[in-house]
Amino acid sequence: MFLTISTYGNPERPATDLGFLLHKHPERAQAFPTSHGTAHVLYPEASVERCTAALLLEVDPVALVRRGKGKGRGGAPDSALAQYVNDRPYAASSLLAVALARVFKTALHGECKAMPERAAAPLPLRVEVPALPARGGAGLVRALFGPLGWDTVEAEPVVLDGEFPEWGDSRYVRLVLEGELRLADALNHLYILLPVLDDAKHYWVAPDEVDKLLRAGDGWLAGHPERKLITARYLSRRWGLAREATERLELVRLAEAEGLDVEDVDNAVDETTDTEERPVPLAEQRREAILAALNASGAARVLDLGCGQGQLVQALLKDPRFTEIVGVDVSARALGIAARRLRLDRMGERQAARVTLTQGSLAYTDKRLAGYDAAVLSEVIEHLDLPRLPALEYAVFGSARPRTVIVTTPNVEYNVRWESLPAGHVRHGDHRFEWTREEFRGWAAGVAGRYGYAVEFGPVGPDDPEVGPPTQMAVFSRTEDRTDPRTEDRTDPRAEDRTDPRTEDRTDRRTDETLKEVTA
Repeated sequence: MFLTISTYGNPERPATDLGFLLHKHPERAQAFPTSHGTAHVLYPEASVERCTAALLLEVDPVALVRRGKGKGRGGAPDSALAQYVNDRPYAASSLLAVALARVFKTALHGECKAMPERAAAPLPLRVEVPALPARGGAGLVRALFGPLGWDTVEAEPVVLDGEFPEWGDSRYVRLVLEGELRLADALNHLYILLPVLDDAKHYWVAPDEVDKLLRAGDGWLAGHPERKLITARYLSRRWGLAREATERLELVRLAEAEGLDVEDVDNAVDETTDTEERPVPLAEQRREAILAALNASGAARVLDLGCGQGQLVQALLKDPRFTEIVGVDVSARALGIAARRLRLDRMGERQAARVTLTQGSLAYTDKRLAGYDAAVLSEVIEHLDLPRLPALEYAVFGSARPRTVIVTTPNVEYNVRWESLPAGHVRHGDHRFEWTREEFRGWAAGVAGRYGYAVEFGPVGPDDPEVGPPTQMAVFSRTEDRTDPRTEDRTDPRAEDRTDPRTEDRTDRRTDETLKEVTA
């Protein structure tokens, strides 16, 4: 199993600087043990004009079978003989990718204390892999490497047998890549795409593989045209992990579209406090606007409808004026993340008494939501199909009827200001619609008129004189006191079902137990 990396230079910038970047001296041959054999690093040539580093992986077939534990072609193929007679010791695969990370770990991270400027700059590179399994053929090889900045992507099919050309080509190709890239970027491309092309990992894919994929794919995977295929194959089609990776990559794409760091985007798993050097993220501006509106209303008992991973609930808990906070979301997984974010299992008794996380759908009425001072729908309505909006309207404004309702949603007119957002695209893949200011005001005025509320509008974020703010907010204030919604006609045509089975006591207990298990 063999791979070479070459670069070119001159007396001012000698090609032998490659040795510093790889942290392997050109005048020494070195060996590194791996779990399935020995990786050798040597330099077939090392001159001022051209330097080539070679990685040779000598696989131990017995160790491969013993450690495979029934996974992949090296461990449990279709026939017993194939575990001893196979291509694993010879063709580039996840074995070579693991050796790459083991031997060139520092270079993969783009670190070089001796020459930091060389590590950060593009180099003229040539990468050769003589035998690369390619499920999908040469066309897939070009589709995977082509969008990554390589000037040349050669994938020459290897014939099954030169003496019998009529047998056709094998599934192997000889790969040659040429272009000016950072060495770290080139190594990360290989680390991800070698096992993707082989499509048969030699080890069990654990949840930490998602972090490895995102770390090595930073800067290129989120926008890759074949992102879905890369994610599925790299994670061995473990669909739960693939779904998690896709969600996190979509979050990266959204962060790039909004010009923010991932941790600053709404619904990010982690949030950090902004520094003074950076502008305040839009997600934080939304929370500040919502908190200001809640304080102005005098609300003490607040519903966060569609609370997601609990960012707003966390902010509300910091203000003692809010004595009761209820987070509601249809996703048990999101509620589990929110519970971990809030550290409910370690929260003091008095603080824990202020907060409740509840599973529920906003398309159904829910007697548990009646009687609160305020409700917040922050970046929620755009995730519903338009025909389902009337059900949400009745559940919130007709049944729960809090004194104040705060709604925020994206302003589609502002999308033209996001330079990295393609024309005609919404900000998030799950958005079913995004409204103009006129459309949002028309909807809000209609809801207010039907349910006895007054409504005021305000911008969130910079208010552009031409296209308005990035987020628009409506604050509804109840003007009419109506009959207790719990005694109203359950057959109102605007609601899909006035008796959500999730509100029954028996199911409540199951939900609470589930949340406790997730938290624990």
